[in-house]
Amino acid sequence: MSVSTVAAPDPVQRPDTAENVPTRRHYVMCPPEHFTVEYSINPWMNPDEPVDTELAMSQWRELAGIYRRLGHTVDTVPPQPGLPDMVFSANSATVIGGRVLGARFRSPERAPEAEHFRRWFSTSGYRDLVMPSRINEAEGDFAWTGQLLLAGSGFRTDPQAHAEAQEVLGVPVVSLRLTDPRYYHLDTALFVLRKGDRPQVAYYPEAFSEGSRQVLRRLFPDAVIADSADAECLGLNGVSDGRNVVLPSEATGLAERLRAHGYEPLLTDISELRKSGGGPKCCTMELHE
Repeated sequence: MSVSTVAAPDPVQRPDTAENVPTRRHYVMCPPEHFTVEYSINPWMNPDEPVDTELAMSQWRELAGIYRRLGHTVDTVPPQPGLPDMVFSANSATVIGGRVLGARFRSPERAPEAEHFRRWFSTSGYRDLVMPSRINEAEGDFAWTGQLLLAGSGFRTDPQAHAEAQEVLGVPVVSLRLTDPRYYHLDTALFVLRKGDRPQVAYYPEAFSEGSRQVLRRLFPDAVIADSADAECLGLNGVSDGRNVVLPSEATGLAERLRAHGYEPLLTDISELRKSGGGPKCCTMELHE
């Protein structure tokens, strides 16, 4: 499996380069040893379509390898038989400054995953850990900018869970409403490129309600705007360390736009895991310090 890094253009075309500084990140992942598509809980899933678990494992190992080659820390949670979607670790907790807000899944098929991740955090020394009372699919619907927690609703996470996240994590929350069922989680339609005092995001406007689009325009006037081709290959399900941006291999248009903004795209094949509606970010929970 190969990873391609897009060459950098002339610095004059990269006005944000000085700000796009990579930082070491800490990720939690879960190998897809039991990956299959046994049920359908989003428009991407088709139980009648064959799944190659070994190919999914190979693609997952390459994704984890990218992070390690970039100098990031990757911890792994043991997969469990009968839970094929545990590979999508981003859905299982939101962690900011050592505080952990666990997950509560909407679909009964995924509900047991929350307890396995809770146990992992508990045995890994995390004491400030709260399990939610509301349906909350974690980083699937929560994106931390370093200043605000962007919180999605519309298909999975309850809007009431946004207030609970604010209380537990102690950070301000901005609610955004998703309207296209193909983009059922916030992380399929938006991701944070750069955290900090001047955060930058990439997003697909058509996935959001009109009011949410207005909020995003006000908060992020310099956002990278994705088009339908970017969104339809789950290109917005990317992972950025502030400079290097890991994207699905098909997201070439988005890669071009990111490169023009001073980022270094890295394209990787995640096609087998996309059969469950997942991409790089779905497989990657970040422990935000």
